[in-house]
Amino acid sequence: MAPAPNDERSATVTNDDVVIQTFSIDGLHWPTVDPFLFCAHHDDAYPEGDERMAPVASLEGRDLGQDFVGKDGWRMYHGQVVPGFPGHPHRGFETVTYVRHGYIDHSDSLGAAARFGRGDVQWLTAGGGIVHSEMFPLLDQDRPNPTELFQIWVNLPAEDKMVEPHFSMLWDEEVPRLRMPDAEGRIAEVTVIAGRLAGLTPPPPPPHSWASRADSDVAIWHVRLEAHATFELPPAAGPETVRVLYLFEGDSLRVAGTELGAHTGAAVEAGVPLALAAGATGAEVLVLQGRPIGEPVAQYGPFELNDEAGIERAIRDYQETQFGGWPWPEDDPVHPRSKGRFARHADGSVEDRDPAPSTT
Repeated sequence: MAPAPNDERSATVTNDDVVIQTFSIDGLHWPTVDPFLFCAHHDDAYPEGDERMAPVASLEGRDLGQDFVGKDGWRMYHGQVVPGFPGHPHRGFETVTYVRHGYIDHSDSLGAAARFGRGDVQWLTAGGGIVHSEMFPLLDQDRPNPTELFQIWVNLPAEDKMVEPHFSMLWDEEVPRLRMPDAEGRIAEVTVIAGRLAGLTPPPPPPHSWASRADSDVAIWHVRLEAHATFELPPAAGPETVRVLYLFEGDSLRVAGTELGAHTGAAVEAGVPLALAAGATGAEVLVLQGRPIGEPVAQYGPFELNDEAGIERAIRDYQETQFGGWPWPEDDPVHPRSKGRFARHADGSVEDRDPAPSTT
């Protein structure tokens, strides 16, 4: 049986043999299960952008620097001009950032930078320590800039918590997608970010990722079902694997014998085929799956270690070294509006995916 998600919000234990527990995901942050530490769903209806790529809107009444309320359907987060998250440190885990709409401008303490979005995934191993900035530039000046993304934190085992930082880009055009009609011709589409599915293999995660181990059974899948479509997830490979589903779009989803309402998550048995059936509005589901690391976790803000001594060391190291320093002239750098999707890695290698950002 899978353990309950690590969140104290209301949950329901079901009588179904497959669905173990359901819980609310009506909010920014969702409960997770080892090896996952955190999952946030950012969905912001940003307005047009100005010449600075900032919102064309008054910021009066917002708690700038800590704007998480969602006034008018969007948040500035820690941004003062451009929405997003100016330079901040991480140690001891990984971030997986899957952008469905909009763009992220990445800059880090290793001198690496990127602009990615609209289907791209960035997989960052923080390891022994990195400082990075994640800003949401509003590139379109004549139309709204909806921005939607998931950020998922994946733990690292103790032996890998201090590895060298590393990030990989999983570009939209390289991420496999499974399109499968059911018996009635209704389509299920699965974006395969991590973990093989139906013979599809996504680009590899960073080399020291927990997901890079063959026996970790890590999967990150985004399942989109048309109205009344059905789809069956295969059983997980390992007996210890845990699997959690998050219904984030759609009024209902039938999972085996249990009906999930809107904005509901479910911990499910991973070792059996899992039948999914969407309701009349269709459904979008995030699936997180993996074998637990099974080690103690000590967490303090952006640091995820195994004990308090590790947290104290992380704080001390960051205060003394800033994890390599900050090579950018400001805490919240954004790239030129004319720049397309790209990544410049710490070794100086460059990936240019587009000559200019798409505005459609």
